[in-house]
Amino acid sequence: MKKYLIPLFIVAIVAGCGRNKSEADAWGSFESDEVIISSESSGRIVSMPVEEGMTIGIGAVISVTDTVMLQLQRAEVSAALASAQSRLTTISSQNAVLKQQMDNLQINIDRTKRMLADNASTQKQLDDLTGQMDVLKLQMAANNTQRSTVAAEIGSVNAKGAILDEQIRRSTVKSPINGTVIEKYVMCHELTAPGKPLVKMSDMRVMKLKVWVSGAQLARVKNGAPCTVRIDDGAKGYKSFTGTISHISDKAEFTPKIIQTKEERVALVYAVTIDVPNDGSIKSGMPGEAIFKL
Repeated sequence: MKKYLIPLFIVAIVAGCGRNKSEADAWGSFESDEVIISSESSGRIVSMPVEEGMTIGIGAVISVTDTVMLQLQRAEVSAALASAQSRLTTISSQNAVLKQQMDNLQINIDRTKRMLADNASTQKQLDDLTGQMDVLKLQMAANNTQRSTVAAEIGSVNAKGAILDEQIRRSTVKSPINGTVIEKYVMCHELTAPGKPLVKMSDMRVMKLKVWVSGAQLARVKNGAPCTVRIDDGAKGYKSFTGTISHISDKAEFTPKIIQTKEERVALVYAVTIDVPNDGSIKSGMPGEAIFKL
């Protein structure tokens, strides 16, 4: 009997090592950062060149809303701006004429003052010239007041034009991220409104595996540490990835309800998020398991 103890003991150790090596430390499912892209304008969608499953980059056009009415309003604002600038030019020309008249009149006033000192002119002549100067100054002041009013009108028209330009710009919705279109909520030629969802996108280049670990396992889990992540590959095989622990919850919680047995539900666990580079084989909601390195 003794001659069988050593082989059996060795077999037990080998079997135990093989089992521990193949067992995972934690289980969970993959998630990805999802972004819902919504419309920023109202109207009929005239173009929507994206489809579900399509991978697009930052700045790619998702949808274009009809801008005919906005373009007409922009043309109206441009016409009003041209009219106001024309009036401003006219006022500037009138002021130039008044300035020249005032310069000429000032020469006559100076001459009359000298003649009055020599008794070659009368006070009435000087008063008449001085009165004409006052009239020209009042006209200049009135023109400057009108000029300020027109300048304020131009500022208001420019502001309206800027608003319309921004509305026209927002009629074209562009992707804010590099990602994959996972859901499409509207179709071309449908009506949309500000805040109405257009598509849901996800950056699936890096997937997040959320798993739960017990307090006893926390010593093996460190932020920024690498770990092995596996997914099913065939009936009995696994496909492995190298992941990085990006977040460890600082608060314990009960085991998620997806664990059905009462014994496992009452255990306190900590949520751990692992970033995993995706080669295209990992999908959202797919189960995965993690092996933490000692």
